[in-house]
Amino acid sequence: MVRVAELVRVALKEHKAPTSKIVSRAIQMLHKQSPGIRLLISYADTEQNHLGIIYQATNWIYVGTVNTSPFHFVRGKWVKQRSASSLLGSVVGTTRKPGYKKIKYLYPLDNEMRKQIELLRKPYPKRGRGEIDNAPQSNEETGGASPTRPL
Repeated sequence: MVRVAELVRVALKEHKAPTSKIVSRAIQMLHKQSPGIRLLISYADTEQNHLGIIYQATNWIYVGTVNTSPFHFVRGKWVKQRSASSLLGSVVGTTRKPGYKKIKYLYPLDNEMRKQIELLRKPYPKRGRGEIDNAPQSNEETGGASPTRPL
């Protein structure tokens, strides 16, 4: 059995060190504290217009996308299916909307694990091309969501 941990939020405000350095330090601390963990997993949220650039910058392995569970309208707001079930005991009769895509990244903590998951590697998603393109004004011909205009 492989021990896996999930990096769930990288949200920094007013920091002096680069985000990549902070993430790297967090991984080192986790590995030292929990040496049995062999793999990290994290997701970039396409609903927030994220592609996981920090994971790309720190050499995580992009393996594709996953769909989130559907949302249900409960007590005036959209909640995930698990929350709806907890609140109501069932989701029967609720208004439902489909989930959305999240971009999945893996980070191996040892060489053997790296060899195993390297086979899953796909090219990193970029704005304006590839499997993920969630930028509203994306334009493949000009290079993406915010192309530099020629002089």
